[in-house]
Amino acid sequence: MMLSDDHKRSLLCMARQAIYRHLDPTILNKGPDIGTDDAGQIKCGVFVSLYVEGRLRGCIGTFSEANILTDNVKNMALSSSTSDSRFSPIQPSELDSLKIELSVLSPRKQISDKNEIILGRHGIYMEKDNRRGTFLPQVATEQNWSIDEFLGNCARHKAKIGWNGWKEAKLYTYEAIVFSSDDFPEEN
Repeated sequence: MMLSDDHKRSLLCMARQAIYRHLDPTILNKGPDIGTDDAGQIKCGVFVSLYVEGRLRGCIGTFSEANILTDNVKNMALSSSTSDSRFSPIQPSELDSLKIELSVLSPRKQISDKNEIILGRHGIYMEKDNRRGTFLPQVATEQNWSIDEFLGNCARHKAKIGWNGWKEAKLYTYEAIVFSSDDFPEEN
């Protein structure tokens, strides 16, 4: 899966507009849109992470490949800004310092050995007894975790199956194309 810089700019613009329109419905659509025969029409998951002054303020995503990328970006941007239970909703006063990061996801691939995970390249997804958890690929490198720490933290804090719960869980890896509004400052 490839995304040009124009595609990335357009997706970031869509995410920002979804958030802005929620806070002020009088805001009109402006900026580029990805055409109907383009990368925005692929069906893939995406996570939208929001930062204000360097602090995480929301992160919600979907692995669903039922909707096209542009729809997933808009929906997850709005959810990330309003519905992440760890944070209060984004406020209008935060918009000037809002950084948006998108992680466009590849399909998940089930693995049978933790050594199939390449830190910094692979995100992890696990499920056990109807509990699920995931960490995006960048989390392991940002936290400077080993593979065991990556899996243990996901099992404990995301899937809620205990530190070693990953050992009995179904494990999957996926990759992500990660880019942010910092990569395109003219879009801020």
